[in-house]
Amino acid sequence: MATDASPKPAPPRLNVPPAMAGGLRLDPAVASPARLLLDVPKTPSPSKTTYSDRFIPCRSSSRLHNFALLDRDRASPSSTTDDAPYSRLLRAEIFGPDSPSPAPSSPNTNLFRFKTDHPSPKSPFAASAAATAGHYDCTAGSAESSTPRKPPRKVPKTPHKVLDAPSLQDDFYLNLVDWSSQNTLAVGLGNCVYLWSASNCKVTKLCDLGPRDSVCAVHWTREGSYLAIGTSLGDVQIWDSSRCKRIRNMGGHQTRTGVLAWSSRILSSGSRDKNILQHDIRVPSDYISKFSGHRSEVCGLKWSHDDRELASGGNDNQLLVWNQRSQQPILRLTEHTAAVKAIAWSPHQQGLLASGGGTADRCIRFWNTVCNLAWCKNVNELVSTHGYSQNQIMVWKYPSMSKVATLTGHTLRVLYLAMSPDGQTIVTGAGDETLRFWNIFPSMKTQAPVRDIGLWSFSRSHIR
Repeated sequence: MATDASPKPAPPRLNVPPAMAGGLRLDPAVASPARLLLDVPKTPSPSKTTYSDRFIPCRSSSRLHNFALLDRDRASPSSTTDDAPYSRLLRAEIFGPDSPSPAPSSPNTNLFRFKTDHPSPKSPFAASAAATAGHYDCTAGSAESSTPRKPPRKVPKTPHKVLDAPSLQDDFYLNLVDWSSQNTLAVGLGNCVYLWSASNCKVTKLCDLGPRDSVCAVHWTREGSYLAIGTSLGDVQIWDSSRCKRIRNMGGHQTRTGVLAWSSRILSSGSRDKNILQHDIRVPSDYISKFSGHRSEVCGLKWSHDDRELASGGNDNQLLVWNQRSQQPILRLTEHTAAVKAIAWSPHQQGLLASGGGTADRCIRFWNTVCNLAWCKNVNELVSTHGYSQNQIMVWKYPSMSKVATLTGHTLRVLYLAMSPDGQTIVTGAGDETLRFWNIFPSMKTQAPVRDIGLWSFSRSHIR
């Protein structure tokens, strides 16, 4: 049987009207550049398939819709009508006759307009890789990477209460504000001490030292029933706050007593005479021991939470650590370059001590004057108060030391800091003669932002 070997004419590639085909010069015998690109001969390999650097083997798996390549030919409304036939033909040539037509939309000038694509993970490592690429939280408590990251905690930027405190001294070396465990605030103003109850906002005048003396330090016992007062004459007085009665007066210092610190049974006092005295109110003597290690005024004192170590800071830029069994410091830190007043022991990690220096001390954590430090007992964060030039209060997350919030409002350096017994509110005092209350820490149980209640609504009143 004879076979017709003559080749059959190739059908036209595009089914278009003759007039349009002539206008676009679509000659079936001449291959278009796009077709020549797609008709590149391929050499099959039994083991693997090698692709050219310009060849896309499978467009369905390339997710081109993420980059809006299918609708990148949208133009302005004036040129859409003239270019529409050419655009359809070009799309059919490149993407095939079954390519979807773009929906009408506003003009897009972005070449690669990335769209978010969230495919379901095909392996248990996909979610972990995505979480690691987005953010790594070194303080997360959960070991599962798929757990959504908690949003940052919002800290109110303004105080919810302001108290006028006339005669509150602008002296870096004094400690004139302390908050008791029974929710009572003690403030030294001039030669008087006033008590402010946070429960009912009642103000009580505790004592008046007279015209020849003044208050230099106040500090509550841990039970919150007795208040120690340091005076400019070098005395240390113990007052019963419930009866407004002085129960003890102890001497020993040659000049003003500017800092006090209670342990469970011992009261320590630091003075401008460079000495630290240990007082025991159960014995009749004024003091039971003396620590001498500073070369200038002692302005910072804090007992550790287990009562084993006492940290002291002085105007000689030294931070010393003592214990009750030695008359010499067991640790001497001299890295500070200014007076060390801000001292705080961590309630979350035993033996961890934070300290901050004065105006000339360029601390790697804070980089300006550090006046006070306090650890939060609810979360592993600490708050610092600062002086010139912004007079700000700053909240830090430990151990990353990332800044949580910066609070401003005082017009002079923030020299005094105390924390409420529930660990949620702090009070700051400054030389601008104001006490400002800030709700900055969450509660221990709920870990939720603190809400203001009617009693704590924003107001301005007087401490006396």
